[in-house]
Amino acid sequence: MPRSSTRPTSRDVAQAAGVSQAAVSLVLGDKWRGRVSEATAERVRAAARELGYRPNLAARNLRLGRTRTVLLVVPALTTEFFAGVYTGAARVAARHGFGVVLYPSPEGIGPARDPFASAQAALDGVIASSMAADALTAIRGDQLPLVMLDSDPEGSLGAATVNLDIADGVRQVTEHLLGLGHRRFLHLAADVPSWTFELRARELAARLAAVPGTGLSTAAAPIAIDDAVAAAEAALTRPGPRPTAVVCDDDKLAAGAYKAIRRLGLRVPDDISVTGLDDLALATALDPELTTVRLDAERFGERGMEALLAVLDGREPEGEDIPVELVVRGSTARAAVPSP
Repeated sequence: MPRSSTRPTSRDVAQAAGVSQAAVSLVLGDKWRGRVSEATAERVRAAARELGYRPNLAARNLRLGRTRTVLLVVPALTTEFFAGVYTGAARVAARHGFGVVLYPSPEGIGPARDPFASAQAALDGVIASSMAADALTAIRGDQLPLVMLDSDPEGSLGAATVNLDIADGVRQVTEHLLGLGHRRFLHLAADVPSWTFELRARELAARLAAVPGTGLSTAAAPIAIDDAVAAAEAALTRPGPRPTAVVCDDDKLAAGAYKAIRRLGLRVPDDISVTGLDDLALATALDPELTTVRLDAERFGERGMEALLAVLDGREPEGEDIPVELVVRGSTARAAVPSP
């Protein structure tokens, strides 16, 4: 059967198979069972293969009211973590014939201009980080099928939430440091109004409150190294006994803590142990290498996309939090013995 020089149409397939265009649509849309015979269906498929016919997905999606496009709303791309989230989401989306548009919220948080004339007409759904939730109001994303990442399951805007097991990550950090004899802690907290960071603060405080003789102070800073340096230096020079361990909400904050400790003439981990959270490439660029909690960003993105596909299909998404892992490196050691 000779191939046409122009792109074959469903009419060409119908003529080659000796059936109607309606039958071609039923077979190639996988809706033929009970309507045409198995032999006819196979004849249509063979004709389509021979002609090299591919359905016009754009026209089909318009008829179905689907664009097969998903928006991923994340904070500004200042770390590779959200690049990993995108990679995972796009991988799953591609397997199901969807595309993912990445939409970074300006300055990491806050409303942004709608990149679409009408998001509701241009998108099938939205996956959004709780760190960029305010951007949803600008694109009216909360009126579309929505999956929230790192969001309070009890108060989420979304039809589903996907979370990393951050509470368990904080537990692992706390148990590791307590096991090394640390009792005086500084929490270098991310100054970002987000559920995930509130959860870290609550979990750390609760874990330490359960152990007699522990003390916890807190300093907050934006997730930027210079800001973290200033906040950590101020906290470590407060009156009273100096903390022996600094627990950081993010690896960038930990890098700032390193600089502050060295400015004060102290050493990591001999005088002060430091932990991070994320396991960015930065963690192994620091000297000593950083003890931190590894978050599987790509799996996070995959699960977000899988949850949205489930919502679109009317199925119940998987509900279990994604496990995280403490990676012990050179930035933690036994608590220093106080000077007499």
